[in-house]
Parts: sequence; structure tokens; C-alpha cells
Amino acid sequence: MPDIVIRGGTVIDGTGQPQRSADVAIDGNQITAVGSGISRGDREINAAGALVMPGWVDVHTHYDGQVTWDPYLTPSSWHGVTTAVFGNCGVGFAPVNNGSEDYLINLMEGVEDIPGSVLAEGMDFNWQTFPEYLDRVDASPKVMDVAAQVPHGPLRFYVMGERGADHTIVPNHDEIETMGKIVEEALTVGAVGFSTSRTIKHRTADGRPTPSLSASEPELAGIAQAMRRANAGVIECNSDMGPGEMAILIDAARISGRPLSVLLLQINAEPNLWRETLSHIASANASGLEVTGQVGCRPIGILMGLATSINPFSSHPAWQQIAELPLAEQALALRTNMSLRDQLGKQPVDDPHSRWIKNAFERTYELSDLPDYEPTPSTSIRARAESTGISPWMLALDLLSIADGENFLLHTFENYADGNFDVLHEMLTSKHTICGLGDAGAHVATICDAGYPTFMLQHWGRDRTRGPTLDLEFLVAKQARKTAQAFGLLDRGVLAPGYRADLNIIDPTAIRVTKPRLLHDLPANGKRLIQYAEGYLHTFVGGVETLTNGEHTGALPGRLVRGSQRPPVT
Repeated sequence: MPDIVIRGGTVIDGTGQPQRSADVAIDGNQITAVGSGISRGDREINAAGALVMPGWVDVHTHYDGQVTWDPYLTPSSWHGVTTAVFGNCGVGFAPVNNGSEDYLINLMEGVEDIPGSVLAEGMDFNWQTFPEYLDRVDASPKVMDVAAQVPHGPLRFYVMGERGADHTIVPNHDEIETMGKIVEEALTVGAVGFSTSRTIKHRTADGRPTPSLSASEPELAGIAQAMRRANAGVIECNSDMGPGEMAILIDAARISGRPLSVLLLQINAEPNLWRETLSHIASANASGLEVTGQVGCRPIGILMGLATSINPFSSHPAWQQIAELPLAEQALALRTNMSLRDQLGKQPVDDPHSRWIKNAFERTYELSDLPDYEPTPSTSIRARAESTGISPWMLALDLLSIADGENFLLHTFENYADGNFDVLHEMLTSKHTICGLGDAGAHVATICDAGYPTFMLQHWGRDRTRGPTLDLEFLVAKQARKTAQAFGLLDRGVLAPGYRADLNIIDPTAIRVTKPRLLHDLPANGKRLIQYAEGYLHTFVGGVETLTNGEHTGALPGRLVRGSQRPPVT
């Protein structure tokens, strides 16, 4: 008698093969059968009318700190994620010397917009080495499986001290050797990769560039050689992809003999640069390397509200009149205080923040109760203001002061230069890409993209009207098996005998993301944007039900995944 049998559902197994009606049997933490004729289980679940699919494997999260205080790893667990990989973009919290904790907090706050007060209160920093950090993560109760990468920034600071954040200094031979040994040890005890950042966008909260920005080729080569010795791990990189950059990264992958995964997105200033990067990725794969581009399925959107990190009016002197009021009172004042409205409608011409917002209005949209992430350019704040004869500032003020001030404007910061999803369609359908730009756990009061696996099914699989949709079989494989394979997690992402029993049962007619909300539920009463999901009937992690109808069951079966995982023996 199987422990659990899921009956009568439509199985999308993660391999890309056509969906089919089948039953699924689970024993312990494994799937033992998919098909017909399965004997009655100790527990039977009626999945008639539902889709049965693998749990999502999200390889680009920033739960490095949150994993130590939040066993439910929200919002990802609400969205069917059963495995999360963090330590991305060269930032994290290990290794760390005693006394250097504040620098790592400062770095994470600046790069990933997680308030320093939240991190300082939430983490105990009872570790120094990376193996000790893994042990701490391993001991924390978790609703899902997690895996960690060695981040370049903390590694550099651990080995070089303050010199590691000084971009006029190059590490000496001994320091590069030490970095390599630390990476090798970390990979040996369970890290799934090494991550680095080479983008000028990444700065500490006090404005200093991320330590790894200027890492030279000898330094990268030394770390790559350590990865070759360990014969483990993925190289993950966030880069501006300037001239010659991909050649440097591909050389590191060649030296290491390990896979490389780079962020792939469209930027407004160079809207076709991503194609050049993708061409390098394709050439590297043709030469025998393993390289993937991590892509999104919707715009990278900055949310602007009265209480978010970026407020259109926050730099205006008149804003200080209401800055300390509760949100509902702010909204009321913006609707009724004519003097204040008049002042805010006249933005200082010499204010850089105001100039940025003014230019941003062309690609900024109201986010409605049923969020539209592929809006037409004719509905931008600038276009709407021009069509009605008012200033975009006044329109923004009116939209943000609706009701209790919980409305948002979505600024399509990246991946939306053309005002449609055509570029995203190209990225998603490339055989050289995987999903990976959700940034769950990061940008907590600026960006809210952790729900992208749910949105992918909803929009790309069902609701899109401004272009073609994509087959559910393709989408499930892209977000489950392909992401798992890219990081060596070969025991999950597929519904077949021997694979881990990580799966979602969803209502295909109900699956959707809700409008984001701003909560104050982080340590130190920190605020964050969250987005709930609808349509998840059951989520299982290792054969244990963790969510029922979108609500946590209280079960915490997650574990730390140490290193690559072998596929089932068939």
C-alpha cells in the first residue's frame, strides 16, 4: 500500500512530454509509480480536473539571512517552490570574520535592498567559515529544500579584510590561493556553486562598489582551478556584460570544467545587448561547455507606492509634512490638502530623484487589482496624463492616494524596452536559458517578483493576449527539470519513479498571482512587498504536504541539499 496516491489528475511530468491522465504514488520521500493500476494508498487525493506537476526549483533567490529566522521562506513557499538556491550575485553572509558582520550586512542592504536593521536583528552570526554556515542552515527548520553557493564578496573580505573592498588593490598570490582553498572546502562539504558580481549596479548601502566588481582574471582563474580540483559546483555571475566580459567568464568555466550560469536580461540603454550575450552562450555550448542564461518571464518592475523604498514624491520638501503619518492618513492628505497637492505637483527641477521619476513615467503603469504585467504603452503614466491634459505628477499622486494608499505604480525597469513581451518570448524559448530572475527574499520594498513561477503558468500558459502563449509542458520543464539540472540537482524536477516527491497540484482555472501588498512582518518590524498565489491545491516536499489550498500545514520537511544530487537509478 503506497503512502499517498494522487488519483485522476492530469500529469505534466517535467520532461516536456505531453500531459496525460495518470495516478501518482508516493512512498516516503520518493515517487514510486506514475500511471494506472496503482493499488489503494494509505491516503488518497482526488485530483480530478487538476494538474499534477513537479515542485518548482528556483535557482535565483537571496534567502541567505531569512533562512535562519523564517522556516516558511515566504513568499516562495506560497508559489509552489520546493527547492530554493541562494548565495547568488556574489553576496551572502559567509565566510565572515568576527567584527566583519556589519560590512556584510551593509553589502547585502545595498545590493539586495534588505534593511540592515532587519538583518542585524534576524541573524545571530554564530558561524565564521562556510562549512559552519551550512551547518547553521542545515539545523534551521525549513518548509522546503535549500542549497547555497559561496559568494565572492564575503570571500574576498574574509581573506583580504578591508583591502578586499578596495578596488585599487589586487590580491596577491597567497590570497588567491587562500580563496581557492576556501571555495574548494565549501564545495566539498556541500556548496552547490560559487557566485560573483561584476556589475556597477551592485553597491554597499554607503555607496561602495561590490568587492568582486574588479576581480581580475588571475583571481577568477585561481577560484576556477579550485572548482576543478573539487569537481563540483556552478559558477553564477551577474554582470554588465561589457566588451570582453563573456570571454573572461567563459575562460573561467573552461578552466574549472564546471557549468556557468549568467543573468540574461534586456536593459533600456542597450536593448539588444542580451542577444550578443546569448550568442556567446550558444557558442560556448557548441564548444562543449555548459552555459545557461538565467531569464525572467515578466518585466523587472520597481514598485512605487507611498511606503515603498522608491516614492515618486519622497525627495520633495513638501513631502516632509506627511512623511511620518500613517499610510491611510497620508493618502487622505494627498486627496484633500489642496496646498500640499499643488506643491507636490511642482517638482524641483534640480533634484536628481525627481528627474529620474519624470523620465521613468514613460515606462510606468498603474498596477491594478488584477495585475497586468504586459500593459500597452498607451496606458503608461505619461501617456494617460497627456491624453487627459494633466501633469504626470498629478496623475501619479491621484493613483497613489486611492483609498488607504495601498495602490502601486509599476516601473518596468528592465525586460520591457519595447512595451511588450516579444523579447521575453525569445529568451524563454531559447534552449540555452533557464528561469532565474525572481530574486526572492531580496529588494523587499522595491521589487516583488518572487511569484514569477505562478505568473508564468497564469500568463504564458493561459492568459496572454498580446502574443503567443507557451505550452504548459514546456513551461513546467523550464522551471523544474531544467533549473534543477543546471545546478546538478538531478534527483528532482520530474514526476517519475525514483525522483523526490516534490510536487504541486493546481487548479488550472484558478492559478494566478494577486496584487502585491506591503507588510511589516520582518525582524525589527521591517517592511516588505509580498504577493500571494491562488490555485495551489496541494504542495508536497519530500512526500510531506506543506500547503493545502494555499495555507501552510505546519509541516517543515525541508533540508539543506549538500552538493549535486544523482539521478534515480532506473
